[in-house]
Amino acid sequence: MRVPLSWLREYVDLPAGETGRDVAAKLVDAGLEVETVEQLGGGLKGPLVVGKVLTIEELDGFRKPIRFCTVDVGAANGTGEPQEIVCGARNFAVGDKVVVVLPGAVLPGDFAIASRKTYGKTSHGMICSGDELGMGDDGTHGIIVLPPEYEVGTDAIELLQLVDEVLDIDITPDRGYCMSMRGVAREAATAYGLPLRDPALLDVPAPNSYGYLVKIDDPAGCDRFTARTVTGLDPEARSPIWLTRRLQKAGMRPISLAVDVTNYVMLELGQPLHAYDRSRLDGAIGVRRAEQGEKFTTLDGVKRTLDAEDLVITDNSGPIGLAGVMGGANTEIADSVTDPETGQVTGTTDVVIEAAHFDAIAISRTARRMKLSSEASKRFERGVDPQAAAAAAQRTVDLLVLLAGGTAEAGVTELTAPGAPRTVAMSADHPDRVAGMDYGRETVVRRLQEIGCDVYGQDELVVTVPSWRPDLAEPNDLAEEVIRLEGYGNLPSTLPQVPSGRGLTARQQLHRRVGRALAGSGYVEALSYPFIGEQVFDQLQLPAHDVTRQVVKLVNPISDEEPALRTTLLPGLLGALRRNDSRGSHDLALFETGSVFRAAARPGVAVRLPVDRRPTDEEIETLNAALPAQPRYAAVVLAGGREQAGWWGKGRPADWADAVQAARALAVEAGTELVVRQGQYGPWHPGRCAELVVTLDGVETVIGHAGELHPRVVKAMGLPARTSAMELDLDRLAAAGGEALQAPRISTFPVATQDVALIVDASVPAASVEAALRKGAGELLESLRLFDVFTGEQVGAGKKSLAYALRFRASDRTLTAEESTAARDAAVALAAERTGAVLRGA
Repeated sequence: MRVPLSWLREYVDLPAGETGRDVAAKLVDAGLEVETVEQLGGGLKGPLVVGKVLTIEELDGFRKPIRFCTVDVGAANGTGEPQEIVCGARNFAVGDKVVVVLPGAVLPGDFAIASRKTYGKTSHGMICSGDELGMGDDGTHGIIVLPPEYEVGTDAIELLQLVDEVLDIDITPDRGYCMSMRGVAREAATAYGLPLRDPALLDVPAPNSYGYLVKIDDPAGCDRFTARTVTGLDPEARSPIWLTRRLQKAGMRPISLAVDVTNYVMLELGQPLHAYDRSRLDGAIGVRRAEQGEKFTTLDGVKRTLDAEDLVITDNSGPIGLAGVMGGANTEIADSVTDPETGQVTGTTDVVIEAAHFDAIAISRTARRMKLSSEASKRFERGVDPQAAAAAAQRTVDLLVLLAGGTAEAGVTELTAPGAPRTVAMSADHPDRVAGMDYGRETVVRRLQEIGCDVYGQDELVVTVPSWRPDLAEPNDLAEEVIRLEGYGNLPSTLPQVPSGRGLTARQQLHRRVGRALAGSGYVEALSYPFIGEQVFDQLQLPAHDVTRQVVKLVNPISDEEPALRTTLLPGLLGALRRNDSRGSHDLALFETGSVFRAAARPGVAVRLPVDRRPTDEEIETLNAALPAQPRYAAVVLAGGREQAGWWGKGRPADWADAVQAARALAVEAGTELVVRQGQYGPWHPGRCAELVVTLDGVETVIGHAGELHPRVVKAMGLPARTSAMELDLDRLAAAGGEALQAPRISTFPVATQDVALIVDASVPAASVEAALRKGAGELLESLRLFDVFTGEQVGAGKKSLAYALRFRASDRTLTAEESTAARDAAVALAAERTGAVLRGA
């Protein structure tokens, strides 16, 4: 809802110095969501005046029509002489009143106006359109042509109300009354403690028997219908400037006088209205449900097929309006047409005004079914004041009589269904208990009266809710009104007491350690949506029988392109890497920890839990059994440089070893030993893929893979060259670890270092050699590190040399050279036995 501050001041005497931002702050404190405060006319500087076109000379020889005009601007130019202006628009003629901006002025957007030579003439200013002045679309897309009564030289800035502030308020569904100037003014008056001039307080004639005939067949769908008739409208009458400007500031486009008036009253009072051309009506107006499959053409020219739940307005010819949504093309107000021969103007002269109240649910369903959201449907969906219908009809009649020279017929039709005001019983201290504050009965009653409630009683209050607040249905709603008006900022802040002996679970602690470890290694966490499309499995080159392809599909997905829950973290992470790389960030290291979803071999059917009672344990167990398994995974992706080059030395690119090292870091956090050996799986390069293995219940179990992605996967997914990745099952990694991390014991005795270089077949994995060395070295081995790999003629064809640094240390003594040598020899002997290793140089 766009609220011009100048319009708001008509209903509330705001302090003279209050700016739009001041008012917005007050409304925000009262619970409204003010998104922006727009400054209209910011930077606008005159002279901007009314001018009269004296002559028009057509200039030929240019790609588009150009006109050289002389315009009378009175004394505004300081000489009184006609102003010479070049203009390309063609929607004005000699004698028309237009808006002229003179040299020295500045238009919105910091557009300075000066005399300049163009198209062979010197143009001293501009003849302005609405867009150039920041007024918005007036439907003409051309020069502003003013009514002839305005004097030449009049200040157009004030005339067109170009300087103003507009509050853009996001109205929540429970505050439908604020989709009107009346509703926002009521909130502003309450916030400032000022009286409200309610625009709905009008003298309305009583209904009588000779108004336009209306029949309501569905009182549940339409509980109130007011009809008024205005005759003798001038077809040539146009909406005055003040009316069109208010519509434009509120975000609506002026159309014609009758339509503009109904839109204006809707914005003012919140009651949607519709004007029918009486000459096009065939008999009485009716309200009924549509027949299934019934056809109807709306004002936008679309022929629509109706549903039996749709509420329609009818006459003897059939539907003439989609109730509360949009009128019909067959009773549309006719545009004025001038006969070129006689000069006679024809158009709509008699109108029937409809002001009705429709069921909010019926209107909401129709608007969504038709995918036709209108200004009227938005208001009916949120709740319209049924008591405002008669006042809105009277306001429309008054404006049409005033602006179009019409005559209001004496007949007044008003049909209402029986009903009574809604009341809510509430304890006087209920808001105190909800807010945790002592407001007191006097404050509660005063605040409820300020929003229009009638309050009776002492300790137990009986509150009669105003007709414009259908959202107030129970005590908590009333308590919320008291609390928001007293100020949310005044509510006490009380931190809950944490019970002793509780904290994060071991699983949660591991997840935090994993995140900290990866972040400390230079990775950036990226959170992705848990939805994927099955085509991504083909891009990852997963085999058809792979368990990762067995997905759980959503019945109502957010996107039809991603209807399944993820079974791997890689698509989301690789998508984030691709987007960042395409935007200029080429050195990337991302990680994510999150759940994946594994479909059960026999999918269960989830039961629909009751809402009128607590579900039984059996019902909850059945529901849980139908859910897919949701193990937690961890994954990293890398591309570009891993270490930057600089004065300190050369950098290096990220490669498969970094992905493997990330897995090792996670194993350390889980307190387990990770076996890394050569593997081959799906998206990874077959020669640069590591298989990540842990021991679970005495059995070696593969929990993930790491390495460089296959070039075909890189190409299919648009990734940088040599992208690497790692993914593992974090829950299985945790299960392989101990209950708690054990701090290492620090020995005070010196370390003994022994280096060995072993020659093995090129096909023997380094991990197998390492495992044999660890086993053979025994308990004295503190650490083992591969520091060199060599191939060449010196070691023979099909062979490679692996050089290891072995560190030995005892916790209770200093090792002798003989002890460390014996441990080294035992390690080499076992490696020779298991892998065929030969000590280099032996």
